[in-house]
Amino acid sequence: MVGAAPAVEEKALEAALRPKALDDFVGQTTVRTQLSLVLQSSRMRNTAADHVLLSGPPGLGKTTLAMIIAGEMQAALRITSGPAIQHAGDLAAILSSLTDGEVLFIDEIHRMSRPAEEMLYIAMEDFRVDIIVGKGAGATSIPLELSPFTLVGATTRAGLLPGPLRDRFGFTGHLEFYSPEELQKVLRRSAGMLDTQVTSEGFVEISSRSRGTPRIANRLLRRVRDWALVHGVDLVDIEAASQALDTYEVDSLGLDRLDRAVLEALCKKFRGGPVGLSTLAILVGEETETVETVAEPYLVREGLLARTPRGRVATQAAWEHLGLTPPAESDEKTSPLWNE
Repeated sequence: MVGAAPAVEEKALEAALRPKALDDFVGQTTVRTQLSLVLQSSRMRNTAADHVLLSGPPGLGKTTLAMIIAGEMQAALRITSGPAIQHAGDLAAILSSLTDGEVLFIDEIHRMSRPAEEMLYIAMEDFRVDIIVGKGAGATSIPLELSPFTLVGATTRAGLLPGPLRDRFGFTGHLEFYSPEELQKVLRRSAGMLDTQVTSEGFVEISSRSRGTPRIANRLLRRVRDWALVHGVDLVDIEAASQALDTYEVDSLGLDRLDRAVLEALCKKFRGGPVGLSTLAILVGEETETVETVAEPYLVREGLLARTPRGRVATQAAWEHLGLTPPAESDEKTSPLWNE
């Protein structure tokens, strides 16, 4: 429900809610200011903008900023993703078809294949690619000149990008989680576009359950709108917003079913841990990768879960949020599950 990755049916609505200009983009003040200078300078010099690398957790606006860059530069936008580029030939085909000044957006750029990355080095720096024709001793390299373009790369794991690729970006920006006040601005704008009436307290309630992520905030707003429409509520106040989000199993901290299942498994079955990741995944009925990449980051960020060399451990805050009493220290050490 509150995962950062968008569902297919949500994409059309999300696209409609995206801001089209930097002035309409809420939050990320530092990145927005720096990026504005880069784009203004490029327009004044009448050249393609420098290559841009945007990093940060999903749902914070990397794709939206790529679209805004293309709009600000009045250039066409080509969108692809790292997993879709598995061969150097795939990348060569894309690059050779770009027009002068066009913006190429590669989402999850850290998942490109190594041969494609190495081709991208030269393309970004010299605006050319070398096409290898033939095999073995008879192979020849044919240089292909490219039109000047702007590459916008987005990644949720900047540490996986090789240094030579990262260094070729003229501007790098890291997107941070949004404050509740910034999320309320996002929600007010979206509510106006969705023709949904919400009180100030209602916006506060929705933003507090949105994990600091605009994508989740907009998604929860649409679910609250649906609840209000079905129940005949014309003005969504704090009580209506709370009831609607409770219906969708999103609690006061933004935890969903999976998050609570992880914490309850730790506290109720393993007395707070430590517990191995694979054991925890089996207990909640999910894949190990799902628990590690979907539930854990937010639980750790909120101080509800700790990752230790021995396994995952529930914190005091987790016990309090679930309304449970942690076992006494002596009971923990003598528990048969303590070393599980």
